[in-house]
Amino acid sequence: MAVNGTYNIEVDTPMGKRTGKLTLKTDGGSLSGTYTSEEGENSFKDGTVSGEEIAFSMKVNAPMGEIALDFKGTVSGDAISGQVQLGDFGSATFKGTRA
Repeated sequence: MAVNGTYNIEVDTPMGKRTGKLTLKTDGGSLSGTYTSEEGENSFKDGTVSGEEIAFSMKVNAPMGEIALDFKGTVSGDAISGQVQLGDFGSATFKGTRA
């Protein structure tokens, strides 16, 4: 199944679980999209997709200032999961399902 679509995701951060909506769009091996959470909507481009493997980065405004989020994960059917590096604040896992 294609990676394209919208996913309801949950990120298990050191400060608790955060929910959001992730929209992914592929163009060959390129990946772009948006991530919407309580901190607002953030777009990204220049991500990559290879089969079910995805990777992308974006900057978000958080209570402690702007931080870079680096996502790496897998889409399998209607499920998405992986790891996200939270700038200098460590890493977290994320998971979700197609909306």
